[in-house]
Amino acid sequence: MKNKILVILGLVLFILPSTVVAQVGDHRNDLSVGVNSGYILSNVGFSPSVRQSQHGGFTGGISMRYVCEKYFNMICSIYGELNYASLGWKEKILTGSDKPVINSNGLTEEYSRTINYIQIPFLAHLAWGREQKGFNFFFHAGPQLGFYLGESTSKNYDTPNIANDGTGRSNTIIAQESMPVENKLDYGIAAGLGIEYVVPKVGHFLLEGRYYYGLGNIFGDRKKDYFSRSNIGNIVIKLTYLFDITKTKK
Repeated sequence: MKNKILVILGLVLFILPSTVVAQVGDHRNDLSVGVNSGYILSNVGFSPSVRQSQHGGFTGGISMRYVCEKYFNMICSIYGELNYASLGWKEKILTGSDKPVINSNGLTEEYSRTINYIQIPFLAHLAWGREQKGFNFFFHAGPQLGFYLGESTSKNYDTPNIANDGTGRSNTIIAQESMPVENKLDYGIAAGLGIEYVVPKVGHFLLEGRYYYGLGNIFGDRKKDYFSRSNIGNIVIKLTYLFDITKTKK
């Protein structure tokens, strides 16, 4: 699976530089910078599996785009960001009959972990539509790095209820609840689809949905470790504003 993703990414990243070097289309030298903000739904792909719902969090940062060529109707550019992101996982704690688990303290058990990162995606950005004024549609994809900042845990119990009398958890895997993040560098692949609205002399407004698949694990994955896989995955809905620094004269 990872090898297939890397091959696809390699092809995407190969297309853009190839068009630039070949100079087949119309050259561009457009640099834009700006800000972005969005909402993240994330989880962690544990193996053995842990039942989860989506963990909600915030992301925001600065954005940069360099448009280098227009090839027929396709606008080719390089897009990068420097973001703060709040990721993690939220456990879905249920009995075998899908009822909430009541702890010995009388509370319905709840557990979530928030992990904060500085994220740097570097994307090949391809767009089709209006370049100077109006709407265009875009797709971008590329690698992303994440640098660990810290983590916090939210739970309302000391000892989880794993009784086998029907009142305890159906999923009794709890090792992750006491394990700190081991690998401080996260890496993976991001890909997004969106629309852009261009207003002359004002800027560019981008609305996007983006998916990230982590290729690294937050916990150790050696034979002696509990989890063989613990990679982060998330979906982001974000809004970006860019203003032009340099613009190709027409």
